[in-house]
Order: sequence, then structure tokens, then C-alpha cells
Amino acid sequence: MQVKKHYHEHRKRLRTRFLTDLGAGMADYELLELLLCQTIPRRDVKPLAKSLINDFGSLAGVIAADPKVLAKTPGLGETSVAGLKVVQQAAIRILRNEVENAPVLSSWDRLLDYCRAAMGREAVEQFRLLFLDNRNRLIADEVQQKGTVNHTPLYPREVVKRALELNASALIMVHNHPSGDPTPSIQDIEMTRAVRDALSQIDIRLHDHLIIAKSDHSSMRSDGLI
Repeated sequence: MQVKKHYHEHRKRLRTRFLTDLGAGMADYELLELLLCQTIPRRDVKPLAKSLINDFGSLAGVIAADPKVLAKTPGLGETSVAGLKVVQQAAIRILRNEVENAPVLSSWDRLLDYCRAAMGREAVEQFRLLFLDNRNRLIADEVQQKGTVNHTPLYPREVVKRALELNASALIMVHNHPSGDPTPSIQDIEMTRAVRDALSQIDIRLHDHLIIAKSDHSSMRSDGLI
């Protein structure tokens, strides 16, 4: 007779608890355990889940971690890394869908949630542009550039060219600061004003330039910088 491994019953109890309240009462490591159970079927993954939470700081930190870094974790294979990144992408798409279905300026908190999920934990700077129609609905959300840990080039002529191609009426600039400090640099401010001035020549409005950090953000419009 085949002996049932002790973790089989543990997994069953976890699933039962999860289905009781869809995980609302579970600790982060327990939710991560359930995720790992889907890709690691024949091992007790509780120690691995706790170790990952400890290493990356939180469940969100694990889900958003660089896949190359995750792949170096003992016990995590390609299938498990893919499973974690699927969860991240699903969360980003859910938040993006909420932004797409309403005028952006009246859904500001949802826009910030989406930007934090999409880029707040990125290890290098990236620049994305949110192109809007004449009712401030999202036409396109495009990553224009990726740079280093503290610099991303953006060229006004490229922004203008793409805005015209999309027939945009307005746009929002967004980039992240991996340092965790969303304070705009002098270069950030100068570049933003250059883009604003270039867009104004073709009657396209720059609504804002948001700088996103892991747990904070800044708005150049709110700060009176543009």
C-alpha cells in the first residue's frame, strides 16, 4: 500500500481554508504555499514559501521579483517561476482593465494602483506613455524606453511622433524610480518641460508626469512643476 505523504493532508486543509473565505484570513506565506503547490506537486513547500517571503519581504515582493533572481532560489524551477509571474501579469491586467473602462482623470487612484503594479518594483528605470483621446480615455499604454537603475532617456520628438500616429489629444508620462524615492530630479523636470512644450505646438496636452516608487509616488502637476 502506498503511504500518503504528510503534506497531502496539509494541502487539502489549506485548500479548504482558502475556499471558506477565498484566502482573506490566510497569511501571505500560506497563499504562496498554495501557489507553489500547483507547480511543485511532490514536496512540502511550506519552508520554501516562508523562505521566499523572508527573502523578498512580502507576497507582493515575491510575485513582482525579477524572474532571473527567482530562478536562482533553491527549490524554484522554471515552471514555478512562470506560475508566479502569471499571477503578477493577471493582477496588472485586472488593474489596467479598470483604467481602460473609465476616463483616466476621474479614475486617478486606480491609475496609480495600475502604475505601481506594473512598474513600482522594477529594478531599472522604464518610461511609459499613456495616450488619451479627447474624452481622456486610454488609447494606448506603451513602454517607450528602458534605462539603468537611475536614468532613462526620452526624446520629445519621439513622443510627438507617436502621439500624432495615435491621434492622441493628451498624454500622461510615467516612469519609475527603483531607489524608492519618487522625488523628480532636475533632469526629470527639464525633460518633462521639453516634452510639454513640444506637445503644445501641436495642441496636445500633457496632463502630468508621474514618478512611481515601490510604496510612494509624485505628481509634477500637483507639485507645480509643469
